[in-house]
Amino acid sequence: MDDVDRRLLDQLQRDAGLTLHELGELVGLSPSAVQRRINRYRSSGLVSRQVAVLDGARLGGMLAIVLVVLERESNAHHRRFAERMRATPEVQQCYELAGRWDYLVVLSTADMARCRELGDALFQRDENVKRYETMPVFDAVKTGLAITLSGA
Repeated sequence: MDDVDRRLLDQLQRDAGLTLHELGELVGLSPSAVQRRINRYRSSGLVSRQVAVLDGARLGGMLAIVLVVLERESNAHHRRFAERMRATPEVQQCYELAGRWDYLVVLSTADMARCRELGDALFQRDENVKRYETMPVFDAVKTGLAITLSGA
């Protein structure tokens, strides 16, 4: 990966909706050279998908952070928990942690009632969840998924 790759990937993380011409202007390549690099990123799996980022504040709903501790921690228990998180549309993000908590889960729900319903279904009724704590999010101070690329 060269410096142009890092700059192009950085621009794609900021706004993948830019045209090939606009991207080329920003990184110093022709549109066809930009297209070849993007195709290479996709075929190698470096760029796994492109998505539209919606403004949650305008759409309503709520976010909640849930910290979870499992009772038993075998590979099978972790796999089952992760599969359930992946299968639940309202689970926006889920991270396995080191330390006091086993998981951090980000829920995106229509309202507090749905958040509570989901918390009961996903955590309270799971006999392998030892403890969980749900914290409603008041304000999203900063959100993003961009990866810092050295030299970009």
